[in-house]
Amino acid sequence: MDKFVIRGGNRLMGEIQVSGAKNAAVALIPAVLLCDEPCVIENVPDISDVSICLRILYELGAEVEMLKSDTYRISCKGVRSFSVPYESAKQMRASYYFLGALLGRTGRARVSMPGGCPLGDRPIDQHLKAFNALGANSCNDHGMIDLHADKLRGGQIYFDVVTVGATMNAMLAAVKTEGLTIIENAAKEPHIVDLANFLNSMGADIRGAGTDVIKVRGVSYLHGTTYSVIPDQIEAGTFMVAAAATGGDVLVKGVIPKHLEPITKKMRKIGVNIDEYDDAVRVWVEGPLVKASIKTQPHPGFPTDMQPQMATLLTLAEGTSIVTEGVWEQRFRYVDELRRMGADIAVNDKVAIITGTGKLMGAPVKACDLRAGAALIIAGLAAHGVTEIEDIHHIERGYGNIETKLRGIGGDICKVSTPPTAMKKAL
Repeated sequence: MDKFVIRGGNRLMGEIQVSGAKNAAVALIPAVLLCDEPCVIENVPDISDVSICLRILYELGAEVEMLKSDTYRISCKGVRSFSVPYESAKQMRASYYFLGALLGRTGRARVSMPGGCPLGDRPIDQHLKAFNALGANSCNDHGMIDLHADKLRGGQIYFDVVTVGATMNAMLAAVKTEGLTIIENAAKEPHIVDLANFLNSMGADIRGAGTDVIKVRGVSYLHGTTYSVIPDQIEAGTFMVAAAATGGDVLVKGVIPKHLEPITKKMRKIGVNIDEYDDAVRVWVEGPLVKASIKTQPHPGFPTDMQPQMATLLTLAEGTSIVTEGVWEQRFRYVDELRRMGADIAVNDKVAIITGTGKLMGAPVKACDLRAGAALIIAGLAAHGVTEIEDIHHIERGYGNIETKLRGIGGDICKVSTPPTAMKKAL
């Protein structure tokens, strides 16, 4: 069992490089199933969710070749199966993108209900609504979602709620479907635009990505392409908050500053200095941090995936802050762990009231999900003493070699392996 051991108190200083976006990569990789020729994908993050995606493609019959540490050549010419192995699919939420990709490729798809972080119910009713609008029939067979269509046709899709996953799945299913598909009340996140750009680079006809109406005119053939995944805005935001929490001065490189605007805006209100460049942001702190109110919302609102990290920063600020979660019902599960480190946080339903204490103390804690784990790393870097974080497999779903990156800017963090505790024999 691996864990992170952090000795806090060091100011983070220097330059740090951001990897490709997890939330884009886990959709782009299944999208290769729709291509009739090999594709090369660059800037692929080295994370466990990506490894699972690539393994699923291989299990389906694709050829997957690593050209460099962050570059893969994928050919799906040999794929004959439409059923994703249960053991692989259950390990990640984004496995549901194989539903749209396989349905668009073969008219059939069979994938288990999504796994991943335990953030509450993950309904896929809007996904199924989109597939049904395109002519597919669906059923739930003992936890497996089974889709079948004699022929897919363009259709009108209106989502009852803004949903990133269903928007991307609708695009995947519609891209080679005969006719015009109109997706209304679509999500606008940067990784949706990235998926559209990737598909368009193969010859798809997708317009409006990044707005609330996306139009997909089906094409019969997609050619190969070489494409680079966009930078990960959440990894960048995590490094920005870590720099601020430690009173550091860090240049976060390889980013798209526009994608960071909701994060940058709130951090400046808290008292963090941020300079923006073409593909980098400099983050540093001179004076005290101050209270703020934050509510998570779909893009372009403040991202839910940055809520735990920002809440950690607010424990170090002066005054009382209010954080409202507007997306995931169980996003505050990390609060008990921060309390172990001295944080003063009270949670009432979807609202957290944070009274800044100005300091945190090292303690043994557990990562209960991906972004909660990132928040605990930030807390450990800022805390006095030693913090040990267990269940770091959650963190490694979305952050590649994060301990190495943080050590490069002065963080005292290492990953250690400990043998599982031997079971005591009953006397």
